[in-house]
Amino acid sequence: MTWNCGCNIWPHEWSNDIGPSLEATADVRFLNRFLEPNVRSRRIIIPRGSMGAVLFWPLAALLLALAGWSVLLANLRQDRAAIEGNALREATAFANSHAEYLSRTVESIDQVTLHVRYAWQQSQGKLHLDALNAQGLFPPSSYSYLAITDRDGRIVTSTLPELRGLEIGDRGYFRLQREADTDSVFIGEPVYGRGTGRQVLHVSRRLLDERGGFAGVVLVAVTLSYFTATYDPVVMGSLGFLGMSSNDGQERTMRVGHRVSAPGERFLMQAPANALLGGTGLLEGRRWFADGRARYVAWQAVYGYPLIAFAGLDREEVLAPYQRNADASMYYATLASLALLAFATIATVLSLRLAWRKQQVTVLQTTYRLATEAGTEGFYIAHPVRAADGGIADFEVMDCNRRGAEFFGSRREEFIGIRLSSCHPGEQGVRFLHLLTQAWHEGRKEAELPLASRRGDEPRWIALQALRAEDNLAVTLRDITDAKAHVAELEQRSNHDALTGLPNRHWVGLHVPQSIAAAAHSGATLAFLFIDLDGFKTVNDSMGHEAGDQVLRVAAKRLRLAVRPQDHVVRLGGDEFVVILEGIGSKEDAAQVAQRILQSFEERFHVAGATHAIGTSIGISLYPQDGGDVDTLLKHADVAMYSVKTTGKRNYRFYDQKFYDALMASLRQESELRHAIDHDQFVLHYQPRVDISTGVTSSMEALVRWAHPLRGLVEPSEFIPIAEDTGLILPLGELIIDKVCAQLAFWARSGQELVPVSVNVSPRQFSEANMATVIRSAIERNGLEPSLIEIELTESSMLTDTDELTETIAAIRGMGVKLLVDDFGTGYSSLSQLQRLDVDVLKVDRAFTAELGKTEQGKVFFTAIVTMAHALGMRVVAEGVESEAQLRILKSLRCDEIQGYFVSRPLPPTDTQPILPKWFLPSAL
Repeated sequence: MTWNCGCNIWPHEWSNDIGPSLEATADVRFLNRFLEPNVRSRRIIIPRGSMGAVLFWPLAALLLALAGWSVLLANLRQDRAAIEGNALREATAFANSHAEYLSRTVESIDQVTLHVRYAWQQSQGKLHLDALNAQGLFPPSSYSYLAITDRDGRIVTSTLPELRGLEIGDRGYFRLQREADTDSVFIGEPVYGRGTGRQVLHVSRRLLDERGGFAGVVLVAVTLSYFTATYDPVVMGSLGFLGMSSNDGQERTMRVGHRVSAPGERFLMQAPANALLGGTGLLEGRRWFADGRARYVAWQAVYGYPLIAFAGLDREEVLAPYQRNADASMYYATLASLALLAFATIATVLSLRLAWRKQQVTVLQTTYRLATEAGTEGFYIAHPVRAADGGIADFEVMDCNRRGAEFFGSRREEFIGIRLSSCHPGEQGVRFLHLLTQAWHEGRKEAELPLASRRGDEPRWIALQALRAEDNLAVTLRDITDAKAHVAELEQRSNHDALTGLPNRHWVGLHVPQSIAAAAHSGATLAFLFIDLDGFKTVNDSMGHEAGDQVLRVAAKRLRLAVRPQDHVVRLGGDEFVVILEGIGSKEDAAQVAQRILQSFEERFHVAGATHAIGTSIGISLYPQDGGDVDTLLKHADVAMYSVKTTGKRNYRFYDQKFYDALMASLRQESELRHAIDHDQFVLHYQPRVDISTGVTSSMEALVRWAHPLRGLVEPSEFIPIAEDTGLILPLGELIIDKVCAQLAFWARSGQELVPVSVNVSPRQFSEANMATVIRSAIERNGLEPSLIEIELTESSMLTDTDELTETIAAIRGMGVKLLVDDFGTGYSSLSQLQRLDVDVLKVDRAFTAELGKTEQGKVFFTAIVTMAHALGMRVVAEGVESEAQLRILKSLRCDEIQGYFVSRPLPPTDTQPILPKWFLPSAL
C-alpha cells in the first residue's frame, strides 16, 4: 500500500516553525540533519499495518494540546480569581482606613463647632470669627470658612468678613437644624458655597437661646477634597474611587482618580443593600456608576456618625497585569500548539521513514522540555510506585523542566529518577504525597502548601496542580509566596496596632468571640484585664508625643513579658490595653497575672534622657460571671479599672456591681455639676485678710459655695474634686473669676474704697486654660481695675515649672494682678522657683499655724518662712488663725497678715464690701 502525501517539507522551513530558541540546541540541530535526507521526496510509502502509527502522533498532539490548554486556562482562571480576591481585600482595607479617617475628621470638625458655640455663648453673641481667624486659630488649609447665623439664617459673623449678612435660611442643613429636637451634628449635601463659589460640605450644630429655643447655627464649610485627602493614585490607580455617603444613600463626596465630584453630580448611582453592615462586591455598569465602569468596591459604616465610607478599585486597572500575562500566555500557548502540530507532522513522517525509532521519541521529549524551559512554573511527570499490597507508596520523577528541579534545590539531571518521599521528610512530605495520591485517584487536585527544598531553605508557599494522564501524573508547581505575604500584610495592618505591633480593637471583635464560644462549649473561664497607664498623660503632655510613643512601646513589651505565651495583649487605643487570659482555673490565676504586671511597671521608664514613674491601674472581669459577650466584659473590666483609678491607682480590682453603681453615681454628680455650671448655681462668700500691724483689712479671699436646689449650700470639698477629675474645673474657674469681677464692679459703683479680692486657681487651669486671657477678659468685660484682683495658686501648680508657666504668670503680673502662693509648705517649691516666678505673697498652710504654741518646731518653721519671704520681698499670710495666742505669736514672728475664724468667718456679699473695722486687731492685742 502506497500513499502520495503531495507535500514538500524543507529543513529551513521546519526550523523556522520551531523558533530560534530551539534552533540553538544541539538536539534540534541533530534532528534537522536527521530529517533532511528523509523528507525531500514528494512520494512517501506507508508500510502495511503502519496506519495506526501514522494516526498516533496527530491524535497524541491533539490530546497534549488539549491538556496544555486546559492547564493554562485553569491557571489563568485561578490567577484571575486570586487577583479579584486580593482586590476585594484591598478595597476592604481601604474602606476601613477611610472610615477611620472620616470618623476622626468629622469628630475634629465637630469639636470646632462645639468650641465656637461655647465661645459664642460665653461672649454673649460678641464673638468675631474673622478676628480669631486672623490670629491663626483655625487651620486655613482644612476649612473653607466658619460662620454663625441667627435664627433667620442670616450670617452674623464668619472667618470670611464678606459673608456677613448673607442669607442661608433656605439651605437644607439650616432647615434641618431649625426643625430638629436634638443637639446633634449634621453633615449637609455638597454645594457651591454662597459668596465663595467653592465646592463644600457644611457641618453644623444648632444654637440655643436662654429658653432652649432655636437661635441659629454654627457651621463649618469644608472643601470636598478634604474628605478624600487620603486617596493615593499610586495604590488605588487613576480610576479607583474614594468617598462617603449618608446612611440613606445620599452622596456626600466622591473622588475618582484626581477628580472630586462637583455638587449636583452623582457618581455612585445607588447604595448597596444593607450598606450599614459593611460589605464588598464587584459592581459594574451604569446601574452603579455614572461612568458605567466595573469596580471592586467595599463599604464600611463610619463609627459614631451617620455616614458610610466607600473605596473601589477599577476592574480594568486591577486586571491589567493579569490581562497582559494572559495575552502573553495565550500567544505562547498558540506558538506551542503550532510547534506541537509541526512535531506531530514530523513524527508522522519519521514514523514512515524511520519505523518509529526510539531516537525520535527521545528527541520529541527533549524538544518539549526545552519549549517549557523559560516558564516560571515547575513541571513534572511523576509515575506511581506500588507497594506490596498494590497501593501507592511513592512517586518517581520521570521528567521535569529546569524550574521544576529548582523548586527542590536540585538540577534536572539529578532530579529525574528520584522518589518524591526523599525530597520532603516529615509532615510536609507526607502531606505532599497524600495530595498526589488524591490526584491519582480523583483525576485532578489543586492545593496550596508550604514546601522547603532539600537544602533546608525557608519554606515557600506553593500552588500545586496535579492532573492524571494515563499512568502518570502531570504536576505543576507555582510559587505564590509573595501573594501570600501581601495578603498577610493586609491582614496584619487591619488587625494590629502600627505603633506597638499588638493586636488592636478590630482584632478583638474578630477573634475573641470565637474564644468565648469555645469557653462556653468547654466550660472554661476567661479573664479580661483592662489596663490604663498611670502617669502617661504627664509624660505625653510635657515631653511630646514621641516620648509618649516610646513609653507605649516599652509598656507593650513589659505586658507581653508579664503574661503567658498563650495569652493575648491588645492595645485598644491611647494608653489603654487589654490582656485576655484563656483557660484559667480560677480568679486567683488572673490576680497573679495582674500582680506580675504591677511588678513589671515598678521599674522606671527611661525616656528622652529622663526617668519617669509609670504605673498601671487594672480592672478585671471574668467570663461567664461578669458577662457573656466581648462588649459587656470590656465594659465591666473598664468599670473595675475606673474604681482603681479613683482609690489611689497602681492596683487591681475584680469587677463588682457596686463599682458600676458608684460609677453611675459619679456620672450623676458630674451631670448635676455640669448643670449647675450651665445655670450658675454658685454663690461666693468672702473671708477678710487683715494686716497684723494696723488692723486694716488688706484683702479678701473669694470662697465658692454650690447653692444646690435640694441640698442647700454645698461646701467646695464635695464638688471641687469632681470638677478637677472631669475637667469641669475649667468652665467653673472661669465662672468664679467672672463673678468676682462682677461683684467688685458692683461694689465700686457705690463709691466705696475697695480692697483686692483673691481667687483660687487650680493646677489644671494653669496647664489647660489660657489663664492670662481668661483673667484679662473678665476684667475688661466688667470694667474693673486689675489691682483689685489677686490670683492664688497652689505649690503643685509650680511643679510644672516650664517656660509656658513663666510666660503665663508674667502676663498676669503685667496686667497689675498680684500673685499669691496658697497652702505654702505642703508642696515642693524651691527658693529659685519663688524668685523666678516673682510671687508677691506666701500664704502658710493652716496645718503649720495650728502648731504654734504647741511645739517649738512650728515656731521655728514659721520663723524660717518669714525670714525667707521677707528676703525675697514677699509678704507672709498665716491661714487658719483661730486664737488670740496664735495672733500674738505671729506678731512676734513679724508675720504680715492673718486670715481665719479668729478674724472672721466667710461672709456673704452685701451692698458694700464687708471690710472689718481697723481697730479690731489692736483691741485684741
